[in-house]
Amino acid sequence: MKQLHNRVDRRLLKEQLESSTVSRTTISFYKYAKIDNPNLFRDHLYTILTEIDVLGRIYVAYEGINGQISVPDTNIEEFKARLYSIDFLNGCRLNVAIDDDGKSFFKLAIKIRKKIVADGIEDENFDVTDNGKHINAIEFNKLTDQNDTIVIDMRNHYEHEVGHFKGAIKPDVETFRESLPIVEDILDEHRDKNVIMYCTGGIRCEKATAYFKHRGFENLYQVDGGIIEYARKAKEAGIENKFIGKNFVFDDRLGERITEDIIAKCHQCGQPSDTHTNCANDACHILFIQCDDCSKKHSGCCSEKCLDFNNLPDEEKNQLKGTLEFNGTKFGKGRYKAAKNNMLYED
Repeated sequence: MKQLHNRVDRRLLKEQLESSTVSRTTISFYKYAKIDNPNLFRDHLYTILTEIDVLGRIYVAYEGINGQISVPDTNIEEFKARLYSIDFLNGCRLNVAIDDDGKSFFKLAIKIRKKIVADGIEDENFDVTDNGKHINAIEFNKLTDQNDTIVIDMRNHYEHEVGHFKGAIKPDVETFRESLPIVEDILDEHRDKNVIMYCTGGIRCEKATAYFKHRGFENLYQVDGGIIEYARKAKEAGIENKFIGKNFVFDDRLGERITEDIIAKCHQCGQPSDTHTNCANDACHILFIQCDDCSKKHSGCCSEKCLDFNNLPDEEKNQLKGTLEFNGTKFGKGRYKAAKNNMLYED
């Protein structure tokens, strides 16, 4: 029986990728559609993508598919042919990364999920395919020039901290599920306005506009292809790019630069920085922003406690694991600032 999972040690895979001279392109795609047998579909997809050396992370659910992948440049056309040979994926949008060296993933993982975007919605009458109107970069700029338009960022706080559209409403949330009731309260105050929602590649705002349309709101729009496609089309059209900063991405890059503006600060020293990293202490691993100077000075750690722990012999670290709390143990993703007492420097 053919193996349908990668069993090679992740460290070896990362080393192989770093030393590889194969030119790759990072691509993201999604499609809401009814998949009757996600497990069967998952195995088929794994087989046809492994054969052409596709790496990445793909989620499959009854409601559709969501993928972020890396494809060898020589296999891109073959990848498209294989993907588009699947009826419901024929012609689906492929968002190509902007700031990319192709080394975004080191293995292929295709996982079954209850939903491709966790939302907490239990309403059986909700139709995720009945979404808001898609608008391109030119239409976005025209609408946002009007006073009767609001823009809502449907991403999480650690994403919009490093980059967002000018004037956007940015809910302080950690998950998409958490954002829905908060955004609904915001919309109550703007029922007569045009509402534009956006996210990284479109998958979250597509579900969000469908949900709020289901809840009775009107004049709902979404940025077609998300931030990635907007930035590309704005450049092609020679129009103002209203997105400032960096676009957070969920692969090893942790971000792609859209403009040269640095709107965030290092969480340790307070200097301008928008480089996300995970604490070098694997027992912590909290996501936070760290400038180059602090990274060198503190060996990629988020706190003195993590730095001290990381300097212990491996045997002692293994004995202490599970008995100590670090920033990443106690706080959620990107909630680094909640750990004031453990910071190396105060703001």
